[in-house]
Amino acid sequence: MTMRTPLNKVLNLGSAKSGTQDFWLQRLTAIANIPLTLFLVWFFISLSGANHAQVVALVAHPVVAVGLIATIISFVWHMRLGMQVVIEDYVHGNAQVILIIANTMFCALITLMSIFAILKISFGA
Repeated sequence: MTMRTPLNKVLNLGSAKSGTQDFWLQRLTAIANIPLTLFLVWFFISLSGANHAQVVALVAHPVVAVGLIATIISFVWHMRLGMQVVIEDYVHGNAQVILIIANTMFCALITLMSIFAILKISFGA
């Protein structure tokens, strides 16, 4: 005995079987964002009143650079997952696919540009 309606059988609609993974990834990034936010608060407080050379020196420190990169990856990943849920819930048809692709590309661009900037400062270019 099946619980599917005849229309559901014809349209072959059912579970996409991928929502649970996105749900847990969003929760894990949210948990990771807590200590990373505390790291950013410390970072910005330690930079108050600093000149350009002091900022560059702090960003060039390996522990700080890795922390900033981890923060960017976690924040942007969390943002992408959240926007994807909003798009999937409120946009339908071809626009949904286009917006999900645009969301992913935008997040990839932001991540790559931010990591490039941190690495460029870290390696003294």
